[in-house]
Amino acid sequence: MNNLIGKADEFVLQLFKEKLSNTYIYHNFKHTQRVVKSTKELIAKSEINVKQEEALVLAAWFHDTGYTKTFNGHEEESVKIASAFLKEQHATPELIEEISKNIRATKFDREPEDLSEEILKDADSSHFATEYFRQTSELLRQELELHNIKNFTATEWIQENIRVLTEKHQFYTRPAIEEWGDKKEENLLALIEDKNKQQKKLQKEEAKARMKAQYKNDNPERSIQTLFRITLRNHIKLSDIADTKANILLSVNAIIISLALANMIPKLDAASNKHLLIPTLILILFSVASIILSILSTRPQVTSGEFTKDQVKNREVNLLFFGNSHKMAFDDFKWGIKEILKDKDYVYESLMLDLHLLGKVLHRKYKILRITYTVFMIGIIISVVAFMLAFYLM
Repeated sequence: MNNLIGKADEFVLQLFKEKLSNTYIYHNFKHTQRVVKSTKELIAKSEINVKQEEALVLAAWFHDTGYTKTFNGHEEESVKIASAFLKEQHATPELIEEISKNIRATKFDREPEDLSEEILKDADSSHFATEYFRQTSELLRQELELHNIKNFTATEWIQENIRVLTEKHQFYTRPAIEEWGDKKEENLLALIEDKNKQQKKLQKEEAKARMKAQYKNDNPERSIQTLFRITLRNHIKLSDIADTKANILLSVNAIIISLALANMIPKLDAASNKHLLIPTLILILFSVASIILSILSTRPQVTSGEFTKDQVKNREVNLLFFGNSHKMAFDDFKWGIKEILKDKDYVYESLMLDLHLLGKVLHRKYKILRITYTVFMIGIIISVVAFMLAFYLM
């Protein structure tokens, strides 16, 4: 018996090495070794004769060899492979028939008919009662996916395992029930606990999504408010940039005038420097013009600072601009703001009006600023040309 089982061990190992696809990450030689080991453990604790023991161990070695041919219906292929091997080894027809019967018993939905079939069926599912049940179960899930049998999500696979352990699987032999039953229950409880945790997590995510959706529904103006806030910030930033540019021109031209007055004007009295009079005057005049234009671009315009109730009711005044209300009594100003707050559309109209007026102010600033830069540029060019001509015609 041991000689035949040893040859079966070597044959199955070589067969899997040569013909089993590497996509079988669960049904492989390691799984077969575990089934053989579990089969021997159950045989040792069962009342079974030597011939039945030999047939069981050989069936355990060959029960998954059919995966080298096909995934579905691999049991019949396993029977064919085992029969061919045993005939080469001159096994008796009775032994071949017993092994074939045991292999067919490993079909998941088939009920065992005798103790031998019960032992092999329990051994084939012994991983349900191991410490590494999660790891082997995950390998089976990935194998099903690799062979396009079915794709399970992590949650679906937990539910499928719970369904199998509670509805589809049972241990048949007394040793399996006594030795492995408690560990199977522990694994089942762990799966149920994981399922409950995932359900709670899913419920939290759904609640968060509902709250988010409700928040969006209750605040449809949020995007509108963001639009006004960003646009207002951009207007203010552009106004700051314009003021900065005007200040730069003011500073540069002031320095030019200061240098001209301090160094050039006093020397124009000399007869030898009279040819520099016109170029110097041109430079100073254009610098003064640039300063005046820079001041005009940054000079604030202050309105009357008052409004009437009729203007508020007719929506003709922008209360958000300080220049329209700085002379008003607080009670009148408060009344005007409350009138705006009564109507959401009025609030948005006021913001629109404020942005529109800011846009006009920006247009005026940048228009004058453009003229200022043009004047400054032309003045520098003309002044340089004038100085060159003055020196040339001297």
